[in-house]
Amino acid sequence: MSEQPIIIKQIIGKTVKAIRLKQGLSQEDLAHECNVDRSYISMIEVGRNEPSVTKIFNLCKGLKIKPSDFFMLVEIEYQKIQETSFEDK
Repeated sequence: MSEQPIIIKQIIGKTVKAIRLKQGLSQEDLAHECNVDRSYISMIEVGRNEPSVTKIFNLCKGLKIKPSDFFMLVEIEYQKIQETSFEDK
């Protein structure tokens, strides 16, 4: 089975957490902005939950970032991992 879905979940979580921390928001703050439970934010950030596109748009609204910018950050991180794994082979 491909590791791609696992990697993408982890990148999404890492990206959400990085933006949240940069903005000085707690998980509780972001959860309140997105109308979800704090544990849901935690599960996303550790890569155990993969948010739907709708939830990603809600997260982006709470993080005050355009979804296109969010996906661009995710894509950049994904490319870095792909390049690193390609170099390892």
